[in-house]
Amino acid sequence: MSKAIRIHAHGGPEVLKWEQVPTPQPGPNEVLVKHEAVGLNFIDVYFRTGLYKAALPTTLGMEGAGVVQAVGEKVKSFAPGDRVAYAGGALGAYATERVINAEKLVKLPDNIDFKTAAAMMLQGLTAYFLLHRTYKLQPGQTILVHAAAGGVGLILCQWAKALGAEVIGVVSSEAKAEIARAHGATHSIIGYANLPAEVKAITGGAMVPVVYDSVGKDSFNASLDCLAPLGLMACFGNASGPVPPVELSTLAAKGSLFLTRPSFASYMSAQADILTGAAALFDVVGSGAVKISVNQSFPLEQAAAAHTALEARQTTGSTVLIP
Repeated sequence: MSKAIRIHAHGGPEVLKWEQVPTPQPGPNEVLVKHEAVGLNFIDVYFRTGLYKAALPTTLGMEGAGVVQAVGEKVKSFAPGDRVAYAGGALGAYATERVINAEKLVKLPDNIDFKTAAAMMLQGLTAYFLLHRTYKLQPGQTILVHAAAGGVGLILCQWAKALGAEVIGVVSSEAKAEIARAHGATHSIIGYANLPAEVKAITGGAMVPVVYDSVGKDSFNASLDCLAPLGLMACFGNASGPVPPVELSTLAAKGSLFLTRPSFASYMSAQADILTGAAALFDVVGSGAVKISVNQSFPLEQAAAAHTALEARQTTGSTVLIP
């Protein structure tokens, strides 16, 4: 038998239950992984509350790192004892052991430990596609990053700086502003009340070509007003709630803006994309240009406390759950 955090109904952190479950066995093209660390991400909250749909009961979690215990038929790339990590695919990471499709796994380099891997795969691959595919960042550009002291935010700031960009980080407190500046943000802004005016002052009136916004409803309108004509709004999260319907004429009036809602599933569904993104992520972390800040860890059985801290904005950087 194994242990897992499961939900039987949608709701607050209290619906997360620590339960005994049968240890799964790998089928064709599947791998059984014993987790050493599991990543905590805001998308887990969306599935817990029902904003994102999944059949119940279910085990939450989309990211983990550990050791291969067994492989199913047709699996050629992995063997028992391999150190591996993954992000995306089917839910099920909040468990001591799980099976996962081999195409979602990558082997870990020796210089990446399990906690770092579990903390960086989903957030790091998200930063990868945002900077390299959603909007191909160019040296010398100035960009705006919301939640700049969060897990994805810290990686975005550092990686963008490594690519030669200047980063304006938006945060909720001075303490988080210091963290963002220490991780690649040239400028920091607290809150959204005067955001467009502050961005205008920083950029000399030019505004920015792209905004990376994971906050959603509360920051959306201010973010649009920070964009230069023909700028791109990449709204990749809903931490404050989903964005209300948008009139297309609004985008025209504000400078023929572009609006996209990129998802991990769309950008990282193919094995080739996962391998390419992971290689880039391992390189930039291995070089020291991006440091993964694992600032909180909780026992897996205390996942409810971790969710509470995440939703209350009491966390910075990345958080992992330890089985």
